[in-house]
Amino acid sequence: MENDCVVILVGGQGSRLKPYTTVLPKPLIPVGDVPILEVVVNQLRDSGFRRLIFATNYRDGLVRSYFGNGDAYGVEIIYSKEAHPLGTVGPLHLVAEHLPETFLMMNGDILTDLNYRDLFDTHEQSGGLLTLGTYTRRVQVADGVLDINESGLVTGFREKPVIPLPISLGAYAMSRDVLNHIPTDCAFGMDDLVQHFIKQGIAVNTFRHDGRWLDIGCPQDLERANELFTTERTAFLSDIVPTNSVDPANARKNARITI
Repeated sequence: MENDCVVILVGGQGSRLKPYTTVLPKPLIPVGDVPILEVVVNQLRDSGFRRLIFATNYRDGLVRSYFGNGDAYGVEIIYSKEAHPLGTVGPLHLVAEHLPETFLMMNGDILTDLNYRDLFDTHEQSGGLLTLGTYTRRVQVADGVLDINESGLVTGFREKPVIPLPISLGAYAMSRDVLNHIPTDCAFGMDDLVQHFIKQGIAVNTFRHDGRWLDIGCPQDLERANELFTTERTAFLSDIVPTNSVDPANARKNARITI
């Protein structure tokens, strides 16, 4: 477990969350009284993941100042800043030398009680290259939905049905050989990687999460995340997280940087 590693994507501009992200990068937006990324860091540490790589870009100095080298959280944090946007999986090439044979990659702005250790272990047992954490989003259709047969006859009517849709929840387990399928120095997303694997006939495994999950992509989602965290805090944090006490100047000085 000492080599367990997580790459956390913290470089997005969070344009849908403006004006909040005009001041703060999205991973430092608080849910309740704790920045969302701080919740993630504590969860990963408690799951035994002590080596974290922050893939940064937008306002990365604030992220470095807040988290420093990770000592205050009982983890090691390595920073990697993109020279230009590289998408979801493109940044992996920048930190290839730090990646073990199996690692996690995730967004830094999701509020979830996902069991990261189970995701990691399930992937290792699969022997595959990629395992997607999934969540079932239930989407309500605002209209009545008709079932129509080939003759044009109505065979059923559903008033405003709720349709379950499996989605990627923003946490992935990978084997290092996945780098062989990712182009260098250009934007390449998880959607591009999955579509590439499907075309190549390479299995993409899934790990279904039936618990709590939200991202904070827009103001409405942030409001829901705040409500959920406030009412069910212990589902996300085993202990009350103290306010950050890292001196920004020392944190910046101690932060490890990988380009």
